[in-house]
Amino acid sequence: MTVTLADASALQDDLVALRRAIHAEPETGLDLPATQDKVLQALRGLPLEITTGRALSSVTAVLHGSRPGPTVLLRADMDALPLTEHTDLEYRSRNPEAMHACGHDLHTAMLAGAAKLLSREDFAGSVILMFQPGEEGFAGAKLMIDEGVLEATWQKPVAAYALHVSSSMLPSGFVVSKGGPIMAAADTVEVTVRGAGGHSSMPHRTRDPIPAACEMVTATQTFVTRSFDVLDPVVVTVGSIHAGAAPNVIPDDATFSATVRSFSTDSGTRVRDGLHRLYQGIAAAHNVEVEIDYRIDYPVTHNNPAEAALLAQTARTLLGENSYLDVPQPLPSSEDFSFILADIPGALAVLGATLPTLNPATAPGNHSAEAQFDDSILSRGAALYTTLALTRLTHP
Repeated sequence: MTVTLADASALQDDLVALRRAIHAEPETGLDLPATQDKVLQALRGLPLEITTGRALSSVTAVLHGSRPGPTVLLRADMDALPLTEHTDLEYRSRNPEAMHACGHDLHTAMLAGAAKLLSREDFAGSVILMFQPGEEGFAGAKLMIDEGVLEATWQKPVAAYALHVSSSMLPSGFVVSKGGPIMAAADTVEVTVRGAGGHSSMPHRTRDPIPAACEMVTATQTFVTRSFDVLDPVVVTVGSIHAGAAPNVIPDDATFSATVRSFSTDSGTRVRDGLHRLYQGIAAAHNVEVEIDYRIDYPVTHNNPAEAALLAQTARTLLGENSYLDVPQPLPSSEDFSFILADIPGALAVLGATLPTLNPATAPGNHSAEAQFDDSILSRGAALYTTLALTRLTHP
């Protein structure tokens, strides 16, 4: 019951072909019929119990061992980003409005490879293979939980694991993770400032929403830097602001929206309450009204310390002692695997996929229209998924 890198390497050509087929035909959001079909084709002939989603194009595949035992869940996300690809790859996106710029095509291929490797093993227990749409802002993991992915066997999983590739920062094949918070919570705040418009030559006869909105944006930065411990950070980024349509017209409304990232429940609650007070106070000072829509999107991705330690040891044993590193601090991006880890002990790790010809420090990162990933890590990822499941099934 030991999977080697050589075992996984025998699947490399098939994994590359699957990954590139998915990359060339990317789909975004929750409805991924072509991607789902490719996954089902890759799993065909394996001794799996397969179900597909109702509200989304998910695939849940259950592999039962030869004897009763615990259940472990392995997850891969499948959706692309709404982005136009700017690479010259032969298998670049044929859809000008979508691109696999975050490596989910690699995740999917690696988990399909793990399904094949696990099907050859004799073990006690069950493995849930979770192929998930809608990670990029659609909370697909939560929808799959609602549809019963955690009850796909007769018992809830004792552990859950996910891998996420990176097109920069890490050398190819290098794995990083940590116990505790590993990725940030992500919230969205949308603000509408309502005043009373009029002619730009007579601002005193209006209630101008634009200065109030601008003051809210700049005050947000001071609020964050002066209200939160730098060792428990909060990041608020205003990414969109709109007001008016003509230079000589004061509009009735101004709007802006921002993302809010935090690494603890306490900070997340405090920043939400604090932004409400801040915006309401500035609105009152400017004699305008403000409407605040604060949406809690993804919670903190929190690795169970024991499961993170098991992942670290597994990676070192399989890939080499120097192939794994505990990161000193969490990553500021977010992940909806957080919904799984809020209910099941487990861990997420990042697998380096920087092209060997590029410098990890300067290579285009995930979500870049120029991002490229090293296919050679596909068999390593498949082997790591497989070994994690087998190791945890025998772990007391």
